[in-house]
Amino acid sequence: MTGTTTRTQEAVALLRRLIAIPSFSKQEDQTADCIAAFLQERNVPFQRLKNNLWATNQYFDPAKPTILLNSHHDTVRPNTSYTLDPFAPLEQDGKLYGLGSNDAGGCLVSLLAVFLHYYEKPDLQYNFVIAATAEEEISGREGLEMVIPHLPPIEFAIVGEPTQMQMAIAEKGLMVVDCTAHGKAGHAARNEGENAIYKAMRDIDWIRNYRFPEESALLGPVKMTVTIIQAGSQHNVVPDACTFTVDVRTTDKYSNEDVLMVLKNGLLSEVRPRSVRLRPSSIAPDHPVVQAGRSLGLRTYGSPTTSDQALLDVPSLKMGPGDSARSHSADEFIYLSEIEKGIATYIEVLDKVVFS
Repeated sequence: MTGTTTRTQEAVALLRRLIAIPSFSKQEDQTADCIAAFLQERNVPFQRLKNNLWATNQYFDPAKPTILLNSHHDTVRPNTSYTLDPFAPLEQDGKLYGLGSNDAGGCLVSLLAVFLHYYEKPDLQYNFVIAATAEEEISGREGLEMVIPHLPPIEFAIVGEPTQMQMAIAEKGLMVVDCTAHGKAGHAARNEGENAIYKAMRDIDWIRNYRFPEESALLGPVKMTVTIIQAGSQHNVVPDACTFTVDVRTTDKYSNEDVLMVLKNGLLSEVRPRSVRLRPSSIAPDHPVVQAGRSLGLRTYGSPTTSDQALLDVPSLKMGPGDSARSHSADEFIYLSEIEKGIATYIEVLDKVVFS
């Protein structure tokens, strides 16, 4: 780490501390304590609600627009293919290994470093608010969604997720739909009943083959995938019900409610969405922060994955150090150079906005 800035060294040290603390979704209280201590050590006042923390810059001015910097400190559970201790931060060959190092610890500590970089500057055109939030991995209701009502009005947001510091200017929404095909029980040896599995097969085939007429320029088509199916209790009984679950990735061309109506009209099965709140999100290609990134050679793209962006109703950009392909993988890691470059790139982009 020769030549790295103090902010980068502080960020890596914090990430090592976070990796060592298990922080599965809904169990992030100790990592919240760790982040709180980090802010307290730097005399930064903050607020906390359950396992979420947020703070504003020292010279916060209600008359100025506000930029939200957000990332999460919860993790998934380590998968069974780990060969290293997921909670033992290990630096080796320029990498920092550990659960949550890439998704999204590297992003979070980088954004905290960026917030501290601007914290004491009095001459900014924008305010800053940093939010370190919980439950992102399960799209929970006690994460960013709980914090938003307590924040000042947000002009735009940068959501920290591993994108190799490229700019995701659009993101697909997510809707999970549970379906039930209803039949009538009967004996399998006689011509009795109505087989709910066969009815579900018809609907599943419809889902597999249906194409929405409009495609998003950035996000492509709406994608529907059947991921779970359950039916039957014993070999000689025609099942009277078959349930299946559909993972639906929505785009800016259709609202979640529009897609839900298409499903209800196209299927024989009963259709029940778990939620319609995780909506597609985007930021205009000509937005100042996007233009700032492009002037530095950063590329833009549409992201197929869903993050806390889905909970924001303001323009938002998903960008951060690390690689999405490493997320949730065994022996997860982030390159230390990615953190250093991430902090520098965030600041280069934001300087073009806040000092304009």
